[in-house]
Amino acid sequence: MMQHTIITIGRQFGSGGHEVGNRLAERLDIPLYDHNLIRMAAEELRISREDAQKVDETVLGRFLSAYAASSPEYRVFVTSDESGKPLTDRVFEQQSAIIRKLAEGGPGIFVGRCADYILGDYSNCINTFIYAYKEDRVRRIMKLYKLTEKQAADRIKKTDRERKVYYESRTGREWGGIEANSMMFNVSLLGIDGAVDALEAIYRKWETR
Repeated sequence: MMQHTIITIGRQFGSGGHEVGNRLAERLDIPLYDHNLIRMAAEELRISREDAQKVDETVLGRFLSAYAASSPEYRVFVTSDESGKPLTDRVFEQQSAIIRKLAEGGPGIFVGRCADYILGDYSNCINTFIYAYKEDRVRRIMKLYKLTEKQAADRIKKTDRERKVYYESRTGREWGGIEANSMMFNVSLLGIDGAVDALEAIYRKWETR
């Protein structure tokens, strides 16, 4: 039985979810699991990190499968191993196994990757969702990636759509919905530090229960 506390963070693209997780991990002195989960899964599957990254938090629609099989751009999504499973499924299953193993080993913060659903059997999970007003997200992405306003808005729309389809197809739940999340934080109102302060207080309260 897992006694330590786990935090999962779902997030809109450009909302600052990774930064919230990173600052919180530093304050609490616990591990942050985000992009490093891609590397771990790639190592376990013995594939390149680049291939694992292409299918991370992404689901290729079935209507594209026939095209993808013959297209170099999308072939990685449907490349199967001897089991016949496409890479998208194999990466998800491997990340899920890694998330469960890490959660059993000690406290940590998991960003994205359906961690709230994967760890649904654990009672000591604080499941959160970070969001922000669109204009704030656009400004953040423009600054981070040196993009124009239109480029940033397009990237937000595309990434959010991919995350939504990925999450909902894997979990059967609404992405960003109240069913999956203990609490939601609007960083446009709270700020990054405000969200971190709140989560730190909640975490420390849970640890003393």
